[in-house]
Amino acid sequence: MDELLIEGPLTELANRFGNITPHIRYPETEDEVAMILQEANKNGKKLAIVSGGTKLGYGGIKPNYDFTLSLKKLTGIVEHTAGDMTVTVKPGTTMQNLQQFLKQHNQMVPLDPAHSSASTIGGVVSANESGPKRLKYGAARDHVIGMRIVYPDGKIIRTGGKVVKNVAGYDMNKLFIGAMGTLGVITEITLKLRPLPKHSSTVTLSVQEDALNDLKSFIIRIQDSTIEPVSLELINPTLSKSLFHKDEYHLIIALEDVKKAVLFQEDWIDENKPTEAMMNVLEQPEDFWTRFNELTPNSQNDFHDTTSGVMKVGTANMGVFPLLQECDRLNLEGNVQILAHAGVGHGLSTIIVSGQPENVVQWIRYIQAFSEEYGGYGIVKHLPFELREQLEVWGQQKGSFSLMRGIKQKIDPKNTLNEQRFIGGI
Repeated sequence: MDELLIEGPLTELANRFGNITPHIRYPETEDEVAMILQEANKNGKKLAIVSGGTKLGYGGIKPNYDFTLSLKKLTGIVEHTAGDMTVTVKPGTTMQNLQQFLKQHNQMVPLDPAHSSASTIGGVVSANESGPKRLKYGAARDHVIGMRIVYPDGKIIRTGGKVVKNVAGYDMNKLFIGAMGTLGVITEITLKLRPLPKHSSTVTLSVQEDALNDLKSFIIRIQDSTIEPVSLELINPTLSKSLFHKDEYHLIIALEDVKKAVLFQEDWIDENKPTEAMMNVLEQPEDFWTRFNELTPNSQNDFHDTTSGVMKVGTANMGVFPLLQECDRLNLEGNVQILAHAGVGHGLSTIIVSGQPENVVQWIRYIQAFSEEYGGYGIVKHLPFELREQLEVWGQQKGSFSLMRGIKQKIDPKNTLNEQRFIGGI
């Protein structure tokens, strides 16, 4: 296996975002992963676990690790059973490469996390990521049916299986999905697939702020109707200006089905939309979603002079309206720029705050408090390390924290894996 000490850019990356070290090891097989973990666990070494490296600014308050274990070389398709609509894949495989492989068989993993060209399936599963399509298809945990995991002591286990109808009793997959690599290293993932849609369309509705109540009523009508949008994404005016050159709120409605059904849904939207709303059917929706997918800063592309923070905010589904309006109000104050989009059907919003470091920290705290007032939460998904140290990046601890800490102590008593990467410093 390769073991390299890489200075220069990687050292700068480690200093800025943390969760990685210049001393990095690249195992090429599951057995090598097990050997590295067993050795580190025995000798009390602390490991940072990375895959594509886009999430170095996500969680983590430990200033340094002994070395980094990279899954970059664990890539490729292990097994694809087209008839059963399942695929088994190694964790370092990018979402883009996985989708391109499946497209040859008219299949897909119905996940659309940000930065699919760089994000790996291992990272997506470890963070339980999702995108606008979550409305119809759910998050990563809804598509994983089996995994191979290496425990901190080097023991290899299998969770779930390789067919869809395999789970009896407690679904062990869910223990590791979203755990940020703190419980074990994923070496294989088996996913259930969907057929590629026969036809797709993206419709936009734009309104001024004074028509938001009418737009809200329209969204309720959609959810009570027979049409089935893949996503209902509300975009604030600042982001709309960047994407559409219009200083208005936009509702982005993605549709997937046979062509006749998609055209029927487009007609329904046109007939039922608010009077004030301007409707547009995008001529090249794939180009739009590609640009949308690359919007958010991450640790691989954030080289700007200004500081950027990315938040995931969860509220009730209609709670996204006051949240985005509050973001618009903060934009008017002028000391930060806030780009925001929100899934109206599921209540998850992405908030990008840019400006001077002290202002970014101030407004992240404010947005966290604002979301908690509405019964929600605010998580910091991307921010330089020195600013994360000033914040509760996971928001308020939940009642389940003691249980999560107990699981961590049971599986990884020496804190070998991604120490302090997860909620409450787990």
